[in-house]
Formats: sequence, C-alpha cells, structure tokens
Amino acid sequence: MKKLALICTIALTALAITSTALARSKPEKPERIAFGQEVDIKQYLVAGKTVVFDFTSDFCPPCRAINPYLDKLHANRADVVVVKVDINRPDVRGIDWQSPVAKQYGMRSIPYFQVYGPDGQMVAEGQQARQMVTAWFEE
Repeated sequence: MKKLALICTIALTALAITSTALARSKPEKPERIAFGQEVDIKQYLVAGKTVVFDFTSDFCPPCRAINPYLDKLHANRADVVVVKVDINRPDVRGIDWQSPVAKQYGMRSIPYFQVYGPDGQMVAEGQQARQMVTAWFEE
C-alpha cells in the first residue's frame, strides 16, 4: 500500500511539473537560462509552440554570429520560442566545458541545438536540429 501511495505521489508530482512547464507563455525576447548551472530545460517548454534550445556561450564566435538570427526567428515566428542555455558560469572566461550544464548535456561543441515540438516531445538535436533551425532563417 505504501509503495502504491509513493508511486501515485511521484506520478502526480511529475504531472504537476509538466503541467506547470507547459503552462508557460512565449516571452517577448528569447530567455537566457542556466548560466553554467544544471537545468531542466523541459521546464521552459511552451505548450503549442516549437521550442528551440540553443546551448551557447558569449565566448563562442559562431554562437555570437548566429545569435541575431535566433533573435529574429523568435520575434518573427509566433509558433517558435528560442531559449538560450548559457553553458558558462559567470566567473569563467572562455567556453566553460567543465560547467555543470555542459557536463549534464554532454556538450562537446557549440552552438548546439535541441528542438521540441508543440507537444513537448524532442523532434531533433545536434546537427539535425541545427539544419532545421538554420533552414527557418531562410523562410
């Protein structure tokens, strides 16, 4: 009986977290999260929107180069939300490959993308996600 109660509690907690995450609305500008710390990116999903997670660092020239395109994508497409996952801890100069969030998601190169569909399920990551996102720049 105690196991059943524990399982129900865990399931309800997971459902509440998921419901809260999907109850979010699209922010005016792309949100910047993590700052080197571990993060549950699923908390930043927006129900009914495609969410692009851009793993990035201010010390990464390709990341800085793609940034204006991501900002424009977020601004111009009502169905797309961009969330920037900063892998750098505030006190680290250079790309912070040893940060908790970089380790959490196994970062080996950036910019790195994960794309979640309107249903909250991942549809692409890595090179496939990058190709998907950069194709949207040309639309």
